[in-house]
Amino acid sequence: MDSGDFFSLARAVHVLGVVLWIGGVAFVTTILLPSLMKITDSENRLNLFEALEGKFAFQARIVTVITGLSGYYMLEVMNAWERYQHIQFWWMHLMTFIWFIFTLVLFVLEPLVLHRLFRKQAIKNSDQAFALIHRMHKILLTLSLLAVFGAVAGAHGFQF
Repeated sequence: MDSGDFFSLARAVHVLGVVLWIGGVAFVTTILLPSLMKITDSENRLNLFEALEGKFAFQARIVTVITGLSGYYMLEVMNAWERYQHIQFWWMHLMTFIWFIFTLVLFVLEPLVLHRLFRKQAIKNSDQAFALIHRMHKILLTLSLLAVFGAVAGAHGFQF
């Protein structure tokens, strides 16, 4: 395989990672959380959320690493670091920001702080805790979809 083949493979892996990661975020945001919020037994709601979200968090950790590594590889091969200095590549800034936020949450904040904090708040006031986490997921999903849209259009030459 030549370097062009590796680049194509890296792009395919990158896109697959994004599909699994952001698709999972979309599922959690639009299906899982609204469904859980309809459960009246707050203990059952919390236990089910932790069981399901925990499985997705494992998948998300793997695909964010793969997505980050493949994105880094593509930047290196293209020698495209200077794009971060130009506003027309805003989607690259947003992609990187989204990746950074999710990586920070998945690898640092969630295991060290957020899991305990959310659990404590959900026991205290389940409706309020789930409303807050749903709102945060909506914001992250919206930004993620905007990044995906911008990246696909921008990578194919569309100038915003």
